[in-house]
Amino acid sequence: MIAATIVFREAQDMMTLRQVEVIRAVMVTGTIGGAAKLLNVSAPGISRLVKYTERSLGIRFFQRQNGRYFPTPEAENIFEQINGVYKKVDDLSEIISKIGRGGLSELRIGSVPSISQVMVPRAIERVRRRYPDLGIDINILKLEEAIDYLLLGRGECVAMSYRLEHSGLDFMPLASGELYCIVPPGHELAGRKQVSAAEITRYPLIGIDPNDPYGRIMAEIFARHRLDYNITIRARFGTTVCALVKAGLGIAIIDQFTVAHGGYPGIELLKITEPTRFDTYIAVKRGAPLSLHVEYFIESLRAEMRAVEPSRGNGKAAPARGRKK
Repeated sequence: MIAATIVFREAQDMMTLRQVEVIRAVMVTGTIGGAAKLLNVSAPGISRLVKYTERSLGIRFFQRQNGRYFPTPEAENIFEQINGVYKKVDDLSEIISKIGRGGLSELRIGSVPSISQVMVPRAIERVRRRYPDLGIDINILKLEEAIDYLLLGRGECVAMSYRLEHSGLDFMPLASGELYCIVPPGHELAGRKQVSAAEITRYPLIGIDPNDPYGRIMAEIFARHRLDYNITIRARFGTTVCALVKAGLGIAIIDQFTVAHGGYPGIELLKITEPTRFDTYIAVKRGAPLSLHVEYFIESLRAEMRAVEPSRGNGKAAPARGRKK
């Protein structure tokens, strides 16, 4: 019985956050009506809660003079504490707001060059709209650099042009793509819709590396058809390859994501007759939790890349389309 009484008295000595909010509103505005407007509730409800709080705590908070409410001397210390509570609530609300806008956080992602040229910026634009205050760090990585980048915790994910076997990494599908032959304007092949592997080998080639995931696809096609080809210039990155082709130094094979949405003007794209489909992935460290920001980045990147997949874009590599807001 004594224990129950103690608990009851302890409960009586407590104020709910709603009571704190109402008492402070009356204190700030000086009237019941002003407090009601401030909190967007009815004045009788405010009046009843003030009276109930005073009665349950055994403390008189206000003296009424000429229709206005003034704090009583015995309530001054309580009001100091109430203001302190409100400051902490305001600080908490500010932190929550910053987190909701991406403040106090940083998105750290990596990408191979072929996906970073057009697709990653479009995905980042979506992320920026949702999280305007988010810090963003983007690293352009070679395939062999992606493993250390993830395992050492330098970033949360890497957009990859192929999947490798590694016990410390997980791979999630992004989108499928195709390879295209690119030629400069005025070239003999310019203006055509498609070209065969045999026709491609009749011209000086730029940048096909059999050790590269995309280069391996064409190298296997050439080998299967017993076609000899002449690589006159080797170049690692797609943007460099496109620039060399634009300068009239040869023709090349490029993945569709590098040149999607008109990503590199001044060259012409030809569909390759033979199948050149490939898959892309997001790599993450196995077992590592992903932040909401990186999850939204992955979702955005996948949406951007799948929007130009051959099956969805009628086989066109670089359809210019408006983005849904």
